[in-house]
Amino acid sequence: MALRNVINKNDDILRKKCRTVEKFDGRLHMLLDDMAETMYKAAGVGLAAPQVGILRRAVVIDVGEGLVELINPVITEAKGSQRDIEGCLSCPGEWGFVERPMNIIVEAFNRHGEEVTYKCSEYFARCVCHELDHLDGKLFIDIADEMADPDSIEEEQQK
Repeated sequence: MALRNVINKNDDILRKKCRTVEKFDGRLHMLLDDMAETMYKAAGVGLAAPQVGILRRAVVIDVGEGLVELINPVITEAKGSQRDIEGCLSCPGEWGFVERPMNIIVEAFNRHGEEVTYKCSEYFARCVCHELDHLDGKLFIDIADEMADPDSIEEEQQK
């Protein structure tokens, strides 16, 4: 495994749509392992392949319940809504309020090419939606309805 550089929001690669993963091989496994290591080292909860410069439909997420790998993910159902603050490893120091579904169902493949389905709610649903946006060239700052003051976020986190 190796740490990869997280691409900054100013890099055009983050604005491109990702291609479908077609080969479930050692290269994909290495990418997923590297992404997970990079996410954990940066204290993130999710990371999409374009954030490390790879235009493939792959994400890793860990909201505290273990690592989830989603290859070629598709949200097949979305219900309810929630509005909360988000940040992004590609937008350091920026925070904004984003409206997301409260509950989703996401279908994808695991690293071995096997179909997986996750019923996600609340924070997990938010993270999946955030990471899948990256696969379509969108950042949270594009859809935030209000940006937040970083100082007030820091104060809130210290409480």
